Amino acid sequence: MSATSPLRVVVAKPGLDGHDRGAKVVARALRDAGMEVIYTGLHQTPEQIVETAIAEDADAIGLSVLSGAHMTLFKRVRELLAEREAEDIVVFGGGIIPDADLQPLAELGVHKIFTPGATTTEIVEWVRTNVGDASATA
Repeated sequence: MSATSPLRVVVAKPGLDGHDRGAKVVARALRDAGMEVIYTGLHQTPEQIVETAIAEDADAIGLSVLSGAHMTLFKRVRELLAEREAEDIVVFGGGIIPDADLQPLAELGVHKIFTPGATTTEIVEWVRTNVGDASATA
Protein backbone atom coordinates (compact mmCIF):
# COMPACT_ATOMS: atom_id res chain seq x y z
CA MET A 1 0.00 0.00 0.00
CA SER A 2 1.37 3.42 -0.87
CA ALA A 3 0.81 6.56 1.14
CA THR A 4 -1.47 7.93 -1.57
CA SER A 5 -3.62 4.84 -2.09
CA PRO A 6 -6.76 4.43 -0.01
CA LEU A 7 -6.99 1.38 2.20
CA ARG A 8 -8.86 -1.50 0.57
CA VAL A 9 -11.10 -3.47 2.91
CA VAL A 10 -13.19 -6.55 2.15
CA VAL A 11 -16.25 -6.71 4.42
CA ALA A 12 -17.75 -10.18 4.49
CA LYS A 13 -20.54 -12.25 6.02
CA PRO A 14 -19.26 -15.81 6.25
CA GLY A 15 -21.41 -18.84 6.83
CA LEU A 16 -25.14 -19.18 7.17
CA ASP A 17 -25.80 -15.99 9.14
CA GLY A 18 -28.34 -13.92 7.24
CA HIS A 19 -28.18 -10.70 9.26
CA ASP A 20 -26.06 -8.13 7.46
CA ARG A 21 -27.23 -4.76 8.74
CA GLY A 22 -24.15 -4.28 10.95
CA ALA A 23 -21.79 -5.31 8.16
CA LYS A 24 -23.43 -2.81 5.81
CA VAL A 25 -23.20 -0.04 8.42
CA VAL A 26 -19.49 -0.73 8.93
CA ALA A 27 -18.88 -0.95 5.17
CA ARG A 28 -20.54 2.42 4.67
CA ALA A 29 -18.61 4.02 7.54
CA LEU A 30 -15.30 2.79 6.11
CA ARG A 31 -16.26 4.00 2.64
CA ASP A 32 -17.36 7.38 4.00
CA ALA A 33 -13.95 7.62 5.71
CA GLY A 34 -12.28 7.37 2.30
CA MET A 35 -11.49 3.67 2.15
CA GLU A 36 -12.26 1.42 -0.78
CA VAL A 37 -14.72 -1.20 0.45
CA ILE A 38 -15.67 -4.43 -1.24
CA TYR A 39 -18.79 -5.92 0.37
CA THR A 40 -19.14 -9.60 -0.51
CA GLY A 41 -22.76 -10.10 0.50
CA LEU A 42 -24.30 -12.87 2.54
CA HIS A 43 -23.41 -16.55 2.89
CA GLN A 44 -19.79 -16.40 1.76
CA THR A 45 -17.42 -19.28 2.33
CA PRO A 46 -13.98 -18.58 3.80
CA GLU A 47 -12.57 -19.64 0.42
CA GLN A 48 -14.68 -17.05 -1.42
CA ILE A 49 -13.72 -14.34 1.06
CA VAL A 50 -9.98 -15.01 0.79
CA GLU A 51 -10.18 -15.25 -2.99
CA THR A 52 -11.96 -11.88 -3.13
CA ALA A 53 -9.41 -10.29 -0.80
CA ILE A 54 -6.50 -11.49 -2.91
CA ALA A 55 -8.15 -10.61 -6.22
CA GLU A 56 -9.00 -7.13 -4.94
CA ASP A 57 -5.52 -6.58 -3.45
CA ALA A 58 -7.14 -5.90 -0.10
CA ASP A 59 -5.27 -4.57 2.90
CA ALA A 60 -7.80 -6.04 5.33
CA ILE A 61 -10.72 -8.40 5.74
CA GLY A 62 -13.51 -7.51 8.15
CA LEU A 63 -15.75 -10.44 9.06
CA SER A 64 -19.17 -10.06 10.64
CA VAL A 65 -20.22 -13.19 12.51
CA LEU A 66 -23.44 -13.48 14.48
CA SER A 67 -24.00 -17.21 14.05
CA GLY A 68 -21.79 -18.58 16.81
CA ALA A 69 -19.41 -20.16 14.30
CA HIS A 70 -16.77 -17.46 14.77
CA MET A 71 -13.96 -19.74 15.97
CA THR A 72 -14.27 -22.01 12.92
CA LEU A 73 -14.79 -19.20 10.38
CA PHE A 74 -12.00 -16.90 11.56
CA LYS A 75 -9.60 -19.86 11.87
CA ARG A 76 -10.35 -21.02 8.32
CA VAL A 77 -9.86 -17.55 6.85
CA ARG A 78 -6.48 -17.26 8.60
CA GLU A 79 -5.48 -20.75 7.38
CA LEU A 80 -6.41 -19.91 3.79
CA LEU A 81 -4.49 -16.64 3.92
CA ALA A 82 -1.43 -18.56 5.12
CA GLU A 83 -1.83 -21.13 2.33
CA ARG A 84 -1.99 -18.33 -0.22
CA GLU A 85 1.00 -16.49 1.34
CA ALA A 86 -1.28 -13.53 2.03
CA GLU A 87 -0.86 -13.27 5.79
CA ASP A 88 -0.12 -9.55 5.43
CA ILE A 89 -3.88 -9.02 4.97
CA VAL A 90 -5.14 -7.85 8.36
CA VAL A 91 -8.14 -9.79 9.69
CA PHE A 92 -10.58 -8.11 12.04
CA GLY A 93 -14.20 -8.65 12.81
CA GLY A 94 -17.22 -8.16 14.91
CA GLY A 95 -20.43 -9.70 16.04
CA ILE A 96 -21.81 -11.69 18.90
CA ILE A 97 -18.55 -13.10 20.21
CA PRO A 98 -18.12 -14.08 23.88
CA ASP A 99 -15.33 -12.38 25.82
CA ALA A 100 -13.84 -15.81 26.53
CA ASP A 101 -13.19 -16.27 22.80
CA LEU A 102 -11.35 -12.97 22.25
CA GLN A 103 -7.92 -14.22 23.36
CA PRO A 104 -8.15 -17.51 21.41
CA LEU A 105 -9.10 -15.50 18.31
CA ALA A 106 -6.10 -13.22 18.86
CA GLU A 107 -3.91 -16.31 19.11
CA LEU A 108 -5.27 -17.43 15.73
CA GLY A 109 -4.05 -14.15 14.25
CA VAL A 110 -7.27 -12.14 14.33
CA HIS A 111 -6.09 -8.58 14.93
CA LYS A 112 -9.22 -7.09 16.51
CA ILE A 113 -12.78 -8.04 17.43
CA PHE A 114 -15.45 -5.40 17.85
CA THR A 115 -18.30 -6.52 20.08
CA PRO A 116 -21.80 -5.04 20.31
CA GLY A 117 -21.65 -1.40 21.33
CA ALA A 118 -18.55 -0.57 19.28
CA THR A 119 -19.05 2.65 17.35
CA THR A 120 -18.35 3.12 13.68
CA THR A 121 -15.92 5.89 14.67
CA GLU A 122 -13.99 3.42 16.84
CA ILE A 123 -13.86 0.90 13.98
CA VAL A 124 -12.76 3.48 11.39
CA GLU A 125 -10.04 4.81 13.67
CA TRP A 126 -8.77 1.31 14.46
CA VAL A 127 -8.58 0.44 10.76
CA ARG A 128 -6.78 3.70 9.95
CA THR A 129 -4.26 3.08 12.73
CA ASN A 130 -3.67 -0.65 12.28
CA VAL A 131 -4.20 -1.58 8.64
CA GLY A 132 -1.34 -1.18 6.23
CA ASP A 133 1.11 -1.68 9.08
CA ALA A 134 2.50 -5.20 9.10
CA SER A 135 3.06 -4.91 12.85
CA ALA A 136 -0.65 -4.49 13.62
CA THR A 137 -1.61 -6.41 16.72
CA ALA A 138 -4.69 -7.05 18.78
